[in-house]
Amino acid sequence: ATWLLIREFGRRFRGTPGTGRVIALTSDHTVGNVPYGASKGALDRITLAAAHELAHLGITANVINPGPIDTGWMSDDIRDHVLRQTPLGRLGSPQDTAHLVDFLCSPQGQWINGQLLKSNGGLAH
Repeated sequence: ATWLLIREFGRRFRGTPGTGRVIALTSDHTVGNVPYGASKGALDRITLAAAHELAHLGITANVINPGPIDTGWMSDDIRDHVLRQTPLGRLGSPQDTAHLVDFLCSPQGQWINGQLLKSNGGLAH
């Protein structure tokens, strides 16, 4: 489904060359959840392949791994563990991810293509 959606975007894109963007959100949390991890791994590879497949249209494609974002899903134990693993000493916010998406969509982000970007506060696994 991901590839079909990205491919259709490329087919329908009529914007100014250099302004098209594909941005996927991924995760490296795969332990204990093989189907989720496999789907995210496929998403990563599909998006990175799209960076080459769609470049002639002026479309960039990148993947963001936002790390642990504080959206209320973490138990206290998970939160404490993640905080100990993150050099910045805080969880990420949805706004942290939004800032990176905003940059990638801006003219200043047009040279970034085919990257898996970690925006995770330096989280060590």
